[in-house]
Amino acid sequence: MNAAGARLDRAGIEARIPHRGAMCLLHELLDWDARELRCLVVSHADADHPLREAGRLPAAAGLELASQAMALHGALNTPAEAPRRAGFLASARDLRLHVARLDDAPGPLVVHVVHLAGDGLQALYAFDIADAGARVLLEGRAAVVLDAGAMR
Repeated sequence: MNAAGARLDRAGIEARIPHRGAMCLLHELLDWDARELRCLVVSHADADHPLREAGRLPAAAGLELASQAMALHGALNTPAEAPRRAGFLASARDLRLHVARLDDAPGPLVVHVVHLAGDGLQALYAFDIADAGARVLLEGRAAVVLDAGAMR
């Protein structure tokens, strides 16, 4: 993948997606182009991670990591002068959890999203999340609806 733009730190990511503070779960944008994006996540082992349940971060929480990466990809591929649009996760398909939890995975984690299809109102992505050893922890596809109000 060729980088279409400069790497971004957490502050740069937070400026482009609707998630703030502890809920901005992406740490660094590694590379991206019009079709795909890769980010690092380092907070998955934090004891105060906002998605922990009963002291653990379930693998299904990776869907939120992938959703934030999809939001970032959409923002980076939208002209700066265009109005921001809200996106909503409409469905997740073929979700395969290869582990039960993420907090014990060696980090950092790499979130990879690939834009498969879409138009101005929706987008379909494939995604996977791998640990520091390149072991895929979860993968699947997700449909995102953009400007849900415009679809009425």
